[in-house]
Amino acid sequence: MFVSTSLVFGLMRSLGVFFVEFVQYFEESAQAISWISSIGLAAQQFFSPLGAALCNAYNTRPVVMTGGFLSGLGFILASQATCLVHLYLTMGVISGLGWGLVFTPMVATVMSNFTHRRALAVGLGFSSIGLSSFAFNPLFQLLVETYAWRGALLILGGLSLNIMACGALIRPECRSKGPAKLDSQSRLPCSDMLQRVSSYLEVSLLCERPYLTYTLGVTLFNFGYFVPYFHLVAHSRHVGFSEYGAAFIMSAAGVTDIFGRIVSGWFSDLGHFRVIHLLILWTVLAGVFIMLLPVSSLMGSYSALMVISLLYGFCSGALASMVFAVVPMIMGVERMMGGLGLLQLIESCGGLLGTPLSGWLRDNTGNYVASFMVAGSFVLLGSLTMTTLPHFFSCTDPPPPKRPVLIDNSDALCLELAQKNCCSSEMNHQAVEQTKK
Repeated sequence: MFVSTSLVFGLMRSLGVFFVEFVQYFEESAQAISWISSIGLAAQQFFSPLGAALCNAYNTRPVVMTGGFLSGLGFILASQATCLVHLYLTMGVISGLGWGLVFTPMVATVMSNFTHRRALAVGLGFSSIGLSSFAFNPLFQLLVETYAWRGALLILGGLSLNIMACGALIRPECRSKGPAKLDSQSRLPCSDMLQRVSSYLEVSLLCERPYLTYTLGVTLFNFGYFVPYFHLVAHSRHVGFSEYGAAFIMSAAGVTDIFGRIVSGWFSDLGHFRVIHLLILWTVLAGVFIMLLPVSSLMGSYSALMVISLLYGFCSGALASMVFAVVPMIMGVERMMGGLGLLQLIESCGGLLGTPLSGWLRDNTGNYVASFMVAGSFVLLGSLTMTTLPHFFSCTDPPPPKRPVLIDNSDALCLELAQKNCCSSEMNHQAVEQTKK
């Protein structure tokens, strides 16, 4: 998980280096270029239920390996792009599909193997995102200057193929009480197949208010959370900082992101506060610091922008660990694989529209001040939504919900036949006894 997440979100968060290059090469607006990263992020979240369902039906190992191949293939094909549509399809759809088959299965696999120190385990696994952000931003800038953006994307494709090795090392999971694995030679009626697919995707969660409330809050987070990662480098260059200076701001934020993920996971496992309360704390701080990013650079102060970026990096890292640590308390561990995929599917609309909205505001205002203000407002609105969760103001966590017990039609039919046979045999026995008498 440590390596694969660095090659998914760590790489995704460092694509801001290519933003300015694409604007200059294709001579398109900031809004049009922003759709590249937004489609990739939305595709990763949109296809997460597919990855979760395939893992529930078959096995995590081949699913993650396939995702690693697709993510690398998308960047390799993108290096030959001649128009923005090619980048939408390659970096957006193909690589996004690969990321969707990697991220959710990896996270669910790690979380299902930890109970007492789950938040710390997730924080350690996610710490690679900050570490890769620190390394990738100046590295990508160097690759662009040395090989141009086409050669840099080709190298990124080869780098992404290492996810296949990560997938090959996944231990086969042992899930008790989960849906049975599919047999390639089995034939099921249409109704039974739909019921089984519904169980793999955990569609029943859509009827539970806590899950819907939490999903809405996370979706609002998504509208603003990724905006700095895609537009902070461009904003820094817009206010007059050098290319490497702008890239170093994101690298420095990546360092504090590492500490934020580990510290928040460690502090959460101490048990002094509820995880949902810590999530709201880090979310509110992250939203405030997003709104302060353009304000700190209005006077042209590189130091002020650096300090706010460091604080934002810490809070955004702490927030990311808590978002996934809360999930088992909302839906239970047994439904985590499908529930995570469904959560990613719903929140994909926030990832899809957030960055283009920021680009549209930049095109109409001439700067990124309104973009960051609106992005921070969405994060704060998501925090407010979370406060409506049941038992939010309680000092103790409520017991997690259990998977509802469902009986397939075939099982119900067998049970009914068994009962009929039992009744008929009992009647025959009584008839024989009466005849003897």
